[in-house]
Amino acid sequence: MSAKAYIFPFDHQTSAQVVEGVDPAKLWSLTPQGEKPPKAGTTRTFYDTPASALTTVSSLGDGFASKSTNEKRELIRKAVGSAVKDLRAYEGLKEVAIDASADPHAAAVAAHLALYKFTLKTSPPSPFNPNLKEPVPEKFTFAPLQESKEWERGTVYAQAQNLARTLMELPANMMTPTAFTERVKNEFEGIPNVEIIVRDEVWAAEKNMNVFLSVTQGTSEPAKFLEIHYKGAANKDERPLALVGKGITFDSGGISLKPGAGMKLMRGDMGGAATVVSSALAIAKLQLPINLVVSTPLTENMPGPSATKPGDIFYAMNGKSVEVDNTDAEGRLVLSDAIYYTATEYKPHTLIDVATLTGAMVIALGEVYSGVFATSDELWQQLHQAGEVEHDRFWRMPLDDEFGPQIHSSNADLQNTGGRPAGSATAALFLKPFAEGCEGKDGQEPTMKWAHIDIAGSMEATRPGPYQEKGMTGRPVRALVEYVRRLVNA
Repeated sequence: MSAKAYIFPFDHQTSAQVVEGVDPAKLWSLTPQGEKPPKAGTTRTFYDTPASALTTVSSLGDGFASKSTNEKRELIRKAVGSAVKDLRAYEGLKEVAIDASADPHAAAVAAHLALYKFTLKTSPPSPFNPNLKEPVPEKFTFAPLQESKEWERGTVYAQAQNLARTLMELPANMMTPTAFTERVKNEFEGIPNVEIIVRDEVWAAEKNMNVFLSVTQGTSEPAKFLEIHYKGAANKDERPLALVGKGITFDSGGISLKPGAGMKLMRGDMGGAATVVSSALAIAKLQLPINLVVSTPLTENMPGPSATKPGDIFYAMNGKSVEVDNTDAEGRLVLSDAIYYTATEYKPHTLIDVATLTGAMVIALGEVYSGVFATSDELWQQLHQAGEVEHDRFWRMPLDDEFGPQIHSSNADLQNTGGRPAGSATAALFLKPFAEGCEGKDGQEPTMKWAHIDIAGSMEATRPGPYQEKGMTGRPVRALVEYVRRLVNA
């Protein structure tokens, strides 16, 4: 079998350039033709073209040239991703060269996302096995036919998303709060301008993070509070951007126990933490000129003998009393103290939290969009534009005080559930009082922009796509990195 292969995204309406002796148009003409070009991602693979190599030609679909820039990017991702998935079936390949001239960034993203396939099976050896003594190389490596910085950037985006996928896929016995922090420290090793801080439960108690700690009471696994500080701006004292991620490494529901069927999916309930730390890794690798603070409260939610009970009341770090109406609504509890701490300790200009927060979001948006609740129209527009560029899309949801009575408690300032109606909106509204500075007081302008991103639906792909296998998605890593890159005009 050939050790090298080529991938050519093919636009049927133009004359493809002959590269390294390969004429994609001529190759495509050798196959049966319909009246119209096939849909994007339709592939044809040829042997010995050029000699001793494979060539996969992948359709860009009908009318590629007339599409918008963002539509073209997604068609390129589909074409390249489909070709990579086709070549995965061939044994002996060592290198795949890709004609990335149409959009190097999109081609790199698709190639590296499509090659990813999580498994812990031992034959052949899995690169995800945490007990490996030596790393297992990728099935094959990629090289663009045209070197470019955009290809390198796209590779960083995709590798960061793949890290988030891995963190979410690893079972909860292998991805405890402690294991999560150790993995993050290893990933950031050697990257300049980065400081990693791992806090413990004693520190959290000293900070009066009682609502966060209420979730930790039922598990024997020590909770952690992970911080990542990246000082990339020329002025190291410049106000940072803050990312906060929900880090429930396994969510049983606690005393309000979830149904057993499908519970193993809850290994991915730390998807918010996985995506913000992976986004930070890409931002730091690209050395984007921004100061960044990342906070992730990490714990399991288990029904142990000391577990929090429905009806228990705790005082949060900001002094508000919170009634735990349902222990399975734990994400907003760990986030509330983390958001308040990050907002008040580091005074960010913008704070974005990411969480697999509500089943209601799955019902509302499925797996297509991540839901965004934002206090700032400008921040929403920036996130929306970044999501469109990366096809890692967002949909704005209502953050309206009229939902407030649903989360008012007769015995406390807030309760952590508001019933089934508008479940995602009431969860977001619960978090809002902890985002200190997101609302102006006494006629003053807000001192901080805030957005809450609910990824409960977009965390998982239940159907395979051209460059995304079934399983944990690692979204919205690429959209967050693109948002930051555009924010600093890098």
